[in-house]
Formats: sequence, structure tokens, C-alpha cells
Amino acid sequence: MSRKQQTKMHLLAIPLLALALLGGTQAAAAKGCIKGAAVGAVAGHVAGHHAVVGAAAGCAIGHHMAKKKQEQQQDQPKPRQQQS
Repeated sequence: MSRKQQTKMHLLAIPLLALALLGGTQAAAAKGCIKGAAVGAVAGHVAGHHAVVGAAAGCAIGHHMAKKKQEQQQDQPKPRQQQS
């Protein structure tokens, strides 16, 4: 990768990282972000040294998946306890 391409990637990565950090400032809303960011960073690094972009994307995907899982758990009816 040329120096010019690296500069372009860094210019893209910085706003994405800032967006991810600003979007994840609430601890309760950040469920899944850390796990997704770790997986995304590794995948991005392996795919061509794009760990920051991978981490930002992984955070977004991880948060989405955690929210979806939480909604599914809330939709399921809770089992009733039997009275004796």
C-alpha cells in the first residue's frame, strides 16, 4: 500500500473512530460494542491493516446484535410459577 493510500485511510478512519466514540458514550447503550470492536479490529488487521475501521464497524454490529438479542428476550413470555 502506498503512502498516499495510507493517508487516505487514516483520514477516513479518524472521523469513523470519533463517531464510534461519541455514539458509545452511554455505558448502558454500549452493550456488545467492546466485544464487536475487538473482533472487528482483529478482522480488519488481518484483512489489510484496517484495525481502526474494523473496530468501528465491529462496535456498530456488536451493538446492533446485542440490542436485537435483548428485544427477543423481552418478547418471550415468562413462565408462570405454580402455586402450591
